Amino acid sequence: MQNYGKVSIITPTYNCSRYIGETIEGVLAQTYHDWELLITDDLSTDDTVKIVQSYAEKDDRIKLLAMDENKGAGFARNKSIERATGRYIAFCDGDDVWMPHKLEKQLEYMQENNAVLCHSSYLKFDENSKVFGIVVCHKKETFDTMKYDDGMGFLTVIYDTQKLPKQLMPLMRKRQDWAYKLIMMRDGAVSYGMIEPLAYYRIGQASLSKNKVGLVKYNINVYKETLGYSTIRAYLTFAFGFMPKHLLKLLRLKIINAHF
Repeated sequence: MQNYGKVSIITPTYNCSRYIGETIEGVLAQTYHDWELLITDDLSTDDTVKIVQSYAEKDDRIKLLAMDENKGAGFARNKSIERATGRYIAFCDGDDVWMPHKLEKQLEYMQENNAVLCHSSYLKFDENSKVFGIVVCHKKETFDTMKYDDGMGFLTVIYDTQKLPKQLMPLMRKRQDWAYKLIMMRDGAVSYGMIEPLAYYRIGQASLSKNKVGLVKYNINVYKETLGYSTIRAYLTFAFGFMPKHLLKLLRLKIINAHF
């Protein structure tokens, strides 16, 4: 297998002892072996740290940083990004799972297409790891498409730091992943999507992703803080740009999943 360079996998954890073992096993099962798994724990109160430590003792590619203060997923991700030594940066949260060929297929695709950024489709599964749906990505995302709706599952995103300098995430509690992608793409970077699903995204009963109304203020905040929009422009962009596209996406995915 061709070696394209080391991949630094960014994983924040917080009270995910029930799932973190499955997440790590998904990384260990990768057919592409040149990676480092940088786990930053955001002061978990369960056994997350103990479980990660047990894996780190067996594989030195797994590196744990346990924080002494809870500061949110964005801050935790930044701690991992700062420690990253790989050419590529990829993301996988502590309750999500990658398919075995994810890295191999994306890196090969990026080389063949001279891509700076890459993402893929992904499957949705529940707290019991039962798959119940699929999110099919588009073949291409740009800053202009992304500012009206986030079309890139963060657990599938990977970028080449030789073509796009390593970026730190904005320190906002929610929607920092969408803001991060906008920051990376605002100078013209394009992300190419692989239609094949390459990961599993876990949706729990308390997932914020289910509370679309609750996300409104966080979306507005991205427009204001990340893109520098005025309050009026932020609300207008959300109402007449984000919402119509988002509703069309939901309809598209409903049709797709009706035959899933």
